[in-house]
Amino acid sequence: MSYRDLRNFTEMMRALGYPRLISMENFRTPNFPLVAEILTWLVNRYDPTADLPTDIDTEQDRVIFIKSTAQFMASKAHIKLNTKKLYSADGYAVKELLKITSVLYSAMRTNKIDRDTSHTEIAPAAVELSTKSTDLKACRQLASQITTRGAKLYELLGKELELREMRKSALSRSVDVDQLEKGVRHSIAAVELEVQRVTQMLDNLAGDEANLEMKIEKKKQELERNQKRLRSLANVRPAFMDEYEKLEVELQKQYEGYMERHRNLSYLEHQLEEYSRVEQDRAEETESSLKRMQLRMQEAEKRMIQDDIINDDMLLVGSGEFAVPRGDPRMVGSMTGDGIATDDEESGSLTSGSGLDLEGDGEGE
Repeated sequence: MSYRDLRNFTEMMRALGYPRLISMENFRTPNFPLVAEILTWLVNRYDPTADLPTDIDTEQDRVIFIKSTAQFMASKAHIKLNTKKLYSADGYAVKELLKITSVLYSAMRTNKIDRDTSHTEIAPAAVELSTKSTDLKACRQLASQITTRGAKLYELLGKELELREMRKSALSRSVDVDQLEKGVRHSIAAVELEVQRVTQMLDNLAGDEANLEMKIEKKKQELERNQKRLRSLANVRPAFMDEYEKLEVELQKQYEGYMERHRNLSYLEHQLEEYSRVEQDRAEETESSLKRMQLRMQEAEKRMIQDDIINDDMLLVGSGEFAVPRGDPRMVGSMTGDGIATDDEESGSLTSGSGLDLEGDGEGE
């Protein structure tokens, strides 16, 4: 690849109206997607009705794409492309792409010049071509056939050099009649064996065909018998059908009764659950009220006990002696220590004292 070829290619593609900007650095490394896109665009620019494969994901798809593109350009535009260079998708592929772009670019320039010089003559020609669209299609088909046959003829003519040498060697070689006769007889024997084999296959095929026809006929007869039996069974009413209908009606009644009882049972179960819940709530409320009442009674009893203790203490104070509340160590006597008594003695003295006071009170009364 030369810098001049790459520059000419980019300029031609820009003049042809390629929508993407092509840089000179795009072909430094292999870039197959770009080459495939350019080829597709050029082929569609040459023939909008062209149908080329678009899948290039795998290696096989890429090979098929390159081959179909090369065959299309060879048959339509008589442009021979090197598929190996196109598949490499590097700078060498630009030379092959330049073959197509140069043809399109020269056609565009020629068309532009013709339009400038003879604009008045193009309009009638366009109208005439539009009126003969069918002839145009036929011409396209004939042109494609001519190009394909021309390509085949070109390939055959390319092999003419090898064939010419082989033909000359065959003509210059002396012919052995006995060897030739032996070869012909061997070929005839091989052909006869092939004919016998084909004839035997045809006979077997005829026998197989007869067997298949017999089987088909039997199946048809069996099908007709089964259809007749089906029609007879469809028209005959079974003997147990009346009893079946009666049982079906009775079953429907039983089912309705079962559903009614099931609904009633569900309703009663729901009512029982509601009643149980209400009773449980009521029992819980009664239990909580009893607990509150018990607590109030316990508090009242405690208050009564405290009141009794206070009253006892008040009575002791009223007797004229120094008394200490219950539960605490009591001391009776002077500050010098005389007359200090223990709890037992104090209890005895208190009881005796209280008895005297009570008696005194009784006498006073």
